[in-house]
Amino acid sequence: MFTVGGLGAGQAEAQLKVDITSGRVEPMPVALSPLAGVSADDASLGVAMIDVVGADLQGSGLFRVIDRRAYIQSPQELQGIPRFADWRQINAQALVSGTVGRQGANGIFVEFRLWDIFAGSQMRGLRFDGDAGEWRRIAHKIADVVYERLTGDSGYFDTRIVYISETGPATRRVKRLAIMDQDGAGHTFLTDGGQLVLTPHISPDGRRVAYLVYQSPMPKVFMRDLATGRQNALGSFRGMSFSPRFSPDGSRLLMTLAADGNSDIFAFSASGGDPRRLTSSPAIDTSPSYSPDGRSISFNSDRGGSPQLYVMDADGGNVRRISYGAGNYGSPAWSPRGDLIAFTKIKGGMFHIGVMEPDGGNERLLTRSFLDQGPTWSPNGRVIMFSREDPVRDRTRLFTIDITGYNEREVPTPLDASDPDWSPLIS
Repeated sequence: MFTVGGLGAGQAEAQLKVDITSGRVEPMPVALSPLAGVSADDASLGVAMIDVVGADLQGSGLFRVIDRRAYIQSPQELQGIPRFADWRQINAQALVSGTVGRQGANGIFVEFRLWDIFAGSQMRGLRFDGDAGEWRRIAHKIADVVYERLTGDSGYFDTRIVYISETGPATRRVKRLAIMDQDGAGHTFLTDGGQLVLTPHISPDGRRVAYLVYQSPMPKVFMRDLATGRQNALGSFRGMSFSPRFSPDGSRLLMTLAADGNSDIFAFSASGGDPRRLTSSPAIDTSPSYSPDGRSISFNSDRGGSPQLYVMDADGGNVRRISYGAGNYGSPAWSPRGDLIAFTKIKGGMFHIGVMEPDGGNERLLTRSFLDQGPTWSPNGRVIMFSREDPVRDRTRLFTIDITGYNEREVPTPLDASDPDWSPLIS
């Protein structure tokens, strides 16, 4: 745990911002000075923390971190007001500076300031007090603050990813539930691979994960508490079941149940209980996803003759088709903003991750590959993560891409990875 407090600006706040409303954005040049340490050990921690901040910001594609060999002032000199003229010489538009030190047996404090170089004023100043073991989280928090102040959007760096880690040949694939920070750090396996697990989804409060366990005589949906590691089965369901997804308030789950050659969508309480049927089509209805206001559900169905995307009210009524382009659609995922639905599309023998508006308008394909699938959104609705199978190198990995279709990046995982789900910001 850590606490956050403000640092007085002393001057009027500046209005420097990155324009992220267009497509390809020219990255803003920013200077990130290592945090000045109270001691030599603190100084090395200050370098490590600012390296994490830099990786977060540069990884967003919206910022270019200026090589610190060009910096004229040292971290110690930056404990006061910067010499703004020196930073203008290297074309820095924004500067992060600060201090880190130890307190108590296992604690640290971090003070940081964000400066507008051309206006010559402070944009933000905060102090974090927390456990030394949480230094990476504090660094992600700093990156979130900088990102939000310079873009106007909330950040997404202090988040985690649950996914399925895969090893072994295709006929004997071992799948384990795993969790990590959004940048791949802090990786932990949550299951031992003794049972087949699939489709994990994190609750809206970030504290639980629901996932499927395939075991005899029938699959079960499990709920795991991420803090304690305790887990319990929410129920056994006749036939096959797929993709448990939370409602925005975390009280309900959506799931597809397949029995007697038919697949329909059901809703049931996150505390267990009998599921309520939402669709009754003789077609295959699957991959349900709530809108962020909980009033609507997107899903995939072949009721029109081919796999397409549909939207219905949360009670199963008012079903309408929204996809009409060439190809087959699947895996819809509603953006946290509510303005877009991400999906997988198969067209011309290739897989794509795409987005469209909830009424089906303005469809855009963001990726093209042998096999891209399983889109999941960052909590600010700006970035999509998905899994990609590479048949040449015989591997499956996680990638992210901006909703503009630019800045595609691989997310590091120790083994093959699929079925990602992005947590909300950690509270």
